[in-house]
Amino acid sequence: MPMPGPTPQPRRAPEGARCLVTGAGGYIGGRLVPELLDAGYRVRCLARTPANLKDHPWADRVEIVRGDVTDAASLRAGLEGVDVGYYLVHSMRSGGNFEQTDRSAARTFAEEARRAGLRRIVYLGGLTPRDLPEDRLSRHLRSRAEVGRIFLESGVPTTVLRAAVVIGSGSASFEMLRYLTERLPVMVTPSWVGTRVQPIGVRDVLRYLVGSAAMPPEVNRSFDIGGPDVLTYREMMIRYAAVARLPRRLIVPVPVLTPRLSSHWIGLVTPVPADLARPLAESLRYEVVCAEHDIGRFVPDPPGAPLSFDRALELALQRVRDAQVSTRWSSASLPGAPSDPLPTDPDWAGGSLYTDERARVVDAGEAELWRVIEGTGGENGWYSFPLAWAVRGWLDRLVGGVGLRRGRRDAEHLRVGDALDFWRVEEIERGRLLRLRAEMRLPGLAWLELRAERDEAGRTCYRQRALFHPRGLLGQVYWWSVAPFHSVVFGGMARNIARTAEKASRQ
Repeated sequence: MPMPGPTPQPRRAPEGARCLVTGAGGYIGGRLVPELLDAGYRVRCLARTPANLKDHPWADRVEIVRGDVTDAASLRAGLEGVDVGYYLVHSMRSGGNFEQTDRSAARTFAEEARRAGLRRIVYLGGLTPRDLPEDRLSRHLRSRAEVGRIFLESGVPTTVLRAAVVIGSGSASFEMLRYLTERLPVMVTPSWVGTRVQPIGVRDVLRYLVGSAAMPPEVNRSFDIGGPDVLTYREMMIRYAAVARLPRRLIVPVPVLTPRLSSHWIGLVTPVPADLARPLAESLRYEVVCAEHDIGRFVPDPPGAPLSFDRALELALQRVRDAQVSTRWSSASLPGAPSDPLPTDPDWAGGSLYTDERARVVDAGEAELWRVIEGTGGENGWYSFPLAWAVRGWLDRLVGGVGLRRGRRDAEHLRVGDALDFWRVEEIERGRLLRLRAEMRLPGLAWLELRAERDEAGRTCYRQRALFHPRGLLGQVYWWSVAPFHSVVFGGMARNIARTAEKASRQ
C-alpha cells in the first residue's frame, strides 16, 4: 500500500497580487473582501454606486471604482492591473429576460478579463446534478451553469465553485430555513422537502473562494463544494429546531405545491420575497449532492472543516443573537435603483415632486435624537400607527414586493446600502441625515428623510420629509388617495420620535 503523501498546504497570496471583486455590496462579496485582505491580497471593488460601499468597515482598505459588469469600458478600467477577478453577480429576480442579461454580462467580463491578461477568474455558481441535461434544469440553475461554462471557455484559467444551500447568518437560504421552522410548528410543505441536498457553511465557501485565487495556471475546471452532511430539507428543518431548542416540528409534505405556489408560500411566511424565493424553491426540486471533493487538493481543509450542518447553524444563530450579521441576502440593491434620480436632483423634466414635511422642537440633545433616528425600523418599528405600516407591508407582499419583514441588518447602526424593511438606506450624514429610498411596489419613486438639526434659537429640531415622484396618472391617484392618512402616519411618526428622544435624554 502506498504511503500517504504530505498534506498540501494552502498557497498564500503572491506578493502584490490584486483581486477585483464584483458584487462587493452583496451577501458573499461583502464578506469575501475582508478575507482577501487578511490573506494578503490587494483588493479593488467594482460597484455601480461606489457610495454604497463607503460605510463598510473595510472600505478604507480597498480601492473602489465605479463600474458595471455589463459595461465593457468601465470593466476595462476596473480590470487594469488585476491578477484575479471574482465574479459574484447574479440575477436573482424572476421577471424579465435575466438569462440574456447574465449571458451578456458574463461574456463581457470574460472578454475584458482576457484582454487585461488576468491570471484567473473565480466564479461562485450553483450545484446541479451532474447527470441531468441543462435543458431540464430551472431557468436560474441553467443560467448559473451557462455563466460558468462561458468563463471556462474564455481562455482565462477559471475556477467555478458549485455550491447548493449556503448556511450563514443573513443568507437567503438560512433565513428561509429559520423563519419556516420558527414560525410554523405544523407545516404543510411542498414535496421538495424530501429532496436530498448537501448544504455548506458560509465560512467554508469563503475559504474556498480565497484559496481559489492561488490555484496553479493549468487548473481550469469546476469544483463541487459542500459540507459533510447530506440531508433532506425536512431533516434540515428538524435539525434547525433541535439546534435552536424549539419543540419538534410536524412536517406534512403534499405533492400539489408547485415552485410558483411554494415561492408565494415562502414569501408570506419568511422575509424572503416571492420572486427571490422562487429560484431557491426551484433549486430544491433537484437532488444536489457533491460528486467529488477535488477542491481539497488545492484548498486543503483544516481540522474541523468543512463545518457540519449543525455547527454552521450554531455559528449563524450566535451571530444573529449577538447582532453581528455583517451582510444579508438583502444587502444587494434592487436592479435599476442606482440609476434613478435623487430627490436633490434639480431637474425633474417637468414632473411633480410631492412632499410631506414635518418639524418638531425636541427637548433633548442632537445625539439622543440621532440614536432614535438611526434605530428606526425593524424590531423598533416606525413610531406611528403600527397597523397602517403592517397593512402596507402585507399589500406590498401580495403584489410581489419585499414587504416589511426584511428588517434590519443591525439593531442600532445603519450603513449606506442597508435594506431597512421596504426601504433602502441611500444616504447617511452621521448625526444629521438619514435618507431612505422606497423599494416597495409603487407607481413612482419615494424617499423618506429624517434629520437632526439645530434651529436658529439653538434648539434641537427634528425634521422629517416624505417625497414622492409619481409615474403617470396611476402615480397621481396613488399620492392623493393616501394623502388623507399622512397626518396620522407621518405626523404621529414625527411626534413619537421626538418623544422617544426626550424620554431617552431623561434617563
